[in-house]
Amino acid sequence: MALIDVVKCEVNDTEFVYKFPSDDLRIGTQLVVYPAQTAFFVKGGKVLDEFEAGTHTLKSENIPILNKLINIPFGSNSPFKAEVWFINQISKLDIKWGTPTPIQLEDPRYNVIVPVRAFGQYGIRVKRPRLFLETLIGNMTSFSSEKIEQYFKGKVLSQLSSLISQKIARNNISILDINTHLVDMSEYCNRQLNITFNKFGIEVIEFSFISINVPQDDTSIVKLKEAKDLAARMKITGRDIYQMERSFDVMQAAAQNEGGGMMNIGAGLGAGLGVGAQMGTMFQQTMNTNPTAPPPLPQEPSYFLYINNQQQGGFNFNTVANLITQGQVNADTLIWKQGMPSWAKIATLQEFINLFGGQIPPPLPNT
Repeated sequence: MALIDVVKCEVNDTEFVYKFPSDDLRIGTQLVVYPAQTAFFVKGGKVLDEFEAGTHTLKSENIPILNKLINIPFGSNSPFKAEVWFINQISKLDIKWGTPTPIQLEDPRYNVIVPVRAFGQYGIRVKRPRLFLETLIGNMTSFSSEKIEQYFKGKVLSQLSSLISQKIARNNISILDINTHLVDMSEYCNRQLNITFNKFGIEVIEFSFISINVPQDDTSIVKLKEAKDLAARMKITGRDIYQMERSFDVMQAAAQNEGGGMMNIGAGLGAGLGVGAQMGTMFQQTMNTNPTAPPPLPQEPSYFLYINNQQQGGFNFNTVANLITQGQVNADTLIWKQGMPSWAKIATLQEFINLFGGQIPPPLPNT
């Protein structure tokens, strides 16, 4: 086989690895490395010298590791054998993903299990070519973006189920409102998935949710919407007025039921008496100016936490306690509630100190 004069890689944008088809090289050969490529000399399965973009004339001086290994003879036409591998570092941005089966998620506000399906896309690029070549390629002469997608598909989908659950729990996001948080959730998942991909020299870029769908006719969704509607009506009208409306509904249903006889009349009368008693109680509570009457119960404080370099909240006491139990909040996590002049470590608040063993270390002395 004739000695090679030019070594270069010209492949399509889906190939991340290309092995030059000959190892018959000579001193003086031109090595052409295009932008967004890195070339490696490999001998005996060991990755040796590395070349970035540019045109390189091979000399014993610029392949020092290979030269040391095989002791290339001096001379402009000295032959030697070595494999040349090219790593393509362009960005591949159109990898689609989707959940093949619904993910079972618990709505953190209404505690209803809801099946959801999610769809989106992401991009990848080789960030550390040597690590990529050593940990993932082996002896394969080519490696496409499709293979990377197949390799990591299961890992991506399994992690997404956990990541979505964590995100909606931490930010108290209802399933019914989840599509208003797609950008924030995309950025969060992008950061977390990179922890896995970076181990192989790959970087995830532009991970995004296109949609998170919930089946509108599913019984759990119907229950969730009913719970949200009930909470909204009680918030707007007040609990007492809502209960009175329900009593009127009972009376109206009894009156419209023509086949109920005296039983329905009695039920309607009982409901009417209940409404009358309830209205009397409400009137008495409104008009009573007795200064000894108990005041209304105080509202529970709302807490804001500084987690993962961003403000989250407001949470009630039980939610913060659960985050502490789960290890997502430690004694040094910053917290703020209304009335505090500034942010403070959570373990310094009296209501949370017992959750950290009742003791916290004193501040370090000034030096």
